[in-house]
Amino acid sequence: MNCLSNKICTPEEAAELIQHQEVVGVSGFTLSGYPKLVPKALAKKAERLHQAGIPFAITLYSGASTGESCDGLLALANAVSERAPYQSNATLRKKINEGTIRYLDEHLGLMGVKIREGSLRAPTTVIIEASHISEDGKIYLSTSGGNSVAFLERAENVIIELNSRYGEKFIGLHDTFIPDLTPGASPIPLRFSSDRAGKDYIQIAPEKIKAVVLSDAYDEVKPFTQPDSIAIKIAEQILDFISYEIKKGKLHEGLAYQSGVGNVANAVLTAMANNPSQAPVSLFTEVIQEACLPLLKTDKLKVASGTALTLSPIAQDEFIQNIDSWKKHFVLRQQEVSNSAEVIRRVGVISMNTALECDIFGNVNSSHVCGTSMMNGIGGAADFARNARLGFFMTPSTAKDGAISSIVPLVSHVDHTEHDTMIFVTEQGLADLRGLSAEQKAKVIIQNCAHPDYREELLEILERGLKTAKGRHIPLDLSSAFKFHQRFLETGSMKS
Repeated sequence: MNCLSNKICTPEEAAELIQHQEVVGVSGFTLSGYPKLVPKALAKKAERLHQAGIPFAITLYSGASTGESCDGLLALANAVSERAPYQSNATLRKKINEGTIRYLDEHLGLMGVKIREGSLRAPTTVIIEASHISEDGKIYLSTSGGNSVAFLERAENVIIELNSRYGEKFIGLHDTFIPDLTPGASPIPLRFSSDRAGKDYIQIAPEKIKAVVLSDAYDEVKPFTQPDSIAIKIAEQILDFISYEIKKGKLHEGLAYQSGVGNVANAVLTAMANNPSQAPVSLFTEVIQEACLPLLKTDKLKVASGTALTLSPIAQDEFIQNIDSWKKHFVLRQQEVSNSAEVIRRVGVISMNTALECDIFGNVNSSHVCGTSMMNGIGGAADFARNARLGFFMTPSTAKDGAISSIVPLVSHVDHTEHDTMIFVTEQGLADLRGLSAEQKAKVIIQNCAHPDYREELLEILERGLKTAKGRHIPLDLSSAFKFHQRFLETGSMKS
């Protein structure tokens, strides 16, 4: 750190290094490990310039979503012209849907690859939150891996937010390996969640580091909330089904679990932790959520592999206090590895992801409301759904107090096609779609997953399709395809 001490500066001084229309990459993945101080200063710089009639906006890349002090403040200051590959911020979402910010909704496992191979513009400046840096340019990341290696490889200028909250205790938590580019790429040398393939730091030339900003800021993660009754019911069905498949010899014990972000995913992990007979499990996932800590405390967690450690401030403190004994249970990877199709297939993953809506033929929409309004993005769900050993898509059967049915005749936007989905689960029931024709899928989805308020009309639409559709392979009545969505837009409810 001594040779870099002359580069220590204020967030405002670091922000002055970033120019209008630059492509800026930041560390961070799903509210973890992102810079907090420099983006805030950059937002204030943008506001000051705008008041003077001077344009200022950047293209912003990350691993996934970042917190309010990054995504939110920059969007509020009109300092972002383009964003990729994922977000979950209300202000940013509003501007994307207004059309004032261009949004590149990318598969999270492919973002870094596209930058490294040149199909996406590379960042010229990157802002990385680090737990420690060495004199010779070794960067030890904080609570996320994300796309940091890809960004640091390509960027000319590096700004470090050095977070003292983590410090040298975090050394050893990361595996910064990223795959070769094609052609002739070597296999990724991972077989199990606990395997490591690379170093625990990123080596860069020290002269690339232009500024070091000292920080002690928390990741802005909301506290863990206990799952509600609907989430618990969905979780119980998933675990019962997995247990049944294992007993029947259709599924091997010891497969790793991937859980998406949200209440239902947390409910699955919570149910595992509360089950006295639950054998220890491994996670091979993107986001290691707070619900994994009860698994750890009850000796039911072998290892959690992911690209982000997403904990509330209280849990962040607890993790740091116990890091010497807990660290061996965690591996934080670059998202090119955590979301790699090759590794997901080899490890053998039971995948659980959230859907906004599913249709009766097995397609899933996980990103757009009524087909046009962005919610968050496709994220990494497709990386796992297509390549999982067993894949679940989960959703409550209704939303907005019953005004919206999560089971519709045809999804208004397709993120995951019928070819990539296996099992749908709502609080109403579970539909195993494997080995079924389109008509068979429709019947089991309607019967098992649709809410009773919508079940009869869905059956009527299917029957009409069987009678009138030009082809019977997908018996869809085109006039009814978006009937639910149109009714909602006109009346505020999908109910007839």
